[in-house]
Amino acid sequence: MTVLIAGAGIGGLTAALSLHAAGVDAVVMESAREIRPLGVGINLLPHAVRELTELGLGEHLAETGVATSENVYSDAKGHQLFAEPRGLAQGYRWPQYSVHRGELQLLLLAAVRERLGTDAVRTGMRLVDFAEEADEVRVRLLHRASGAVEGCGAAALIGADGLHSAVRARLHPDGGPLLWSGVRMWRGVTRAEPFLSGRSMVIVREGDVELVAYPIGRGRINWVAQVRVAEPGPLAEGADWNSAGRLADVLPYFEDWSLGWLDVPGLLANSPGILEYPMVDREPLPSWGRGRVTLLGDAAHPMYPVGANGASQSIVDARVLAHELAAAGDVPTGLSRYESLRREATAAVVLANREMSRSSSGSARGLARMTDTYRHATGSDVAVLNSRASLTPG
Repeated sequence: MTVLIAGAGIGGLTAALSLHAAGVDAVVMESAREIRPLGVGINLLPHAVRELTELGLGEHLAETGVATSENVYSDAKGHQLFAEPRGLAQGYRWPQYSVHRGELQLLLLAAVRERLGTDAVRTGMRLVDFAEEADEVRVRLLHRASGAVEGCGAAALIGADGLHSAVRARLHPDGGPLLWSGVRMWRGVTRAEPFLSGRSMVIVREGDVELVAYPIGRGRINWVAQVRVAEPGPLAEGADWNSAGRLADVLPYFEDWSLGWLDVPGLLANSPGILEYPMVDREPLPSWGRGRVTLLGDAAHPMYPVGANGASQSIVDARVLAHELAAAGDVPTGLSRYESLRREATAAVVLANREMSRSSSGSARGLARMTDTYRHATGSDVAVLNSRASLTPG
């Protein structure tokens, strides 16, 4: 059988690699005409690094990212409130990596084309519609360069097409709006000197203002500035999304910060570009797909980025999907098993991220409790991951 994957992001490409490793043919259709290393930094938690390592990408990850050694919480004067080890230092058998999202995407893309063939990823192909038949899914695709619409059949369709998923919109036309947390986010990447251990992630809070910063390799620091500006509620239709941000809008919140070990105003001011967007998620769905069609990653379970878990969950989705499809006697059964394993698990992460975003604890004890609670709620305890059976086909 051939599985058609809509979307060549991190989840879609990992799904293609995972299906191939499980003996299932896959092809990826990407709406963008060219896949370029866009975006800023992200984190891959140990449960995601494990899956990519088992796909044979461990050495490439080590060369591309920075193995995060600790999370450090501080106030705006640089006073440390709490710190905890991460990755290997925390006892996991796999590291945590901070990496540029676009560079990770290109790493995965190169692996897909090397293993599945150069035609395994087709760009400039936008999904228009699909219809499920008895033994296949018929998919209509718009060739963006020519304007022609072509049809093809597949044993399954996987919607890995992100937050504004076309597959999700057709499966759940009344799926509800994006939900805004009330937080505006500005993100950038700046060339700057290392701070603290050189492999530290810092979370600095002052009231409704927060900064997260961490190195992503090659002398670059990724930063995320978050400011609560409104009460939570549905995101207004037509609201700006992923737009170019202005330094003049974000710098006033941070211009008086003096950490001592990190020049926050300079970090923001020296970024060659700034992205601005609202922190949003959606209510978890009661079901993802039906029959031969399902969702994966942000298309299935968009979440706040506060737990550094979005990309990691999409990678785990991809591996479980391939494992269940390969093990099942038929496609609908495999997709149903995949959803039963992942839907409730990812819904728990969505809700845990919301809770973490609302947390205002500033004491070491409160922060320790918050991080422990998050690990338990998201099923990412050290012992659980280290002892879990592999998803690699036997």
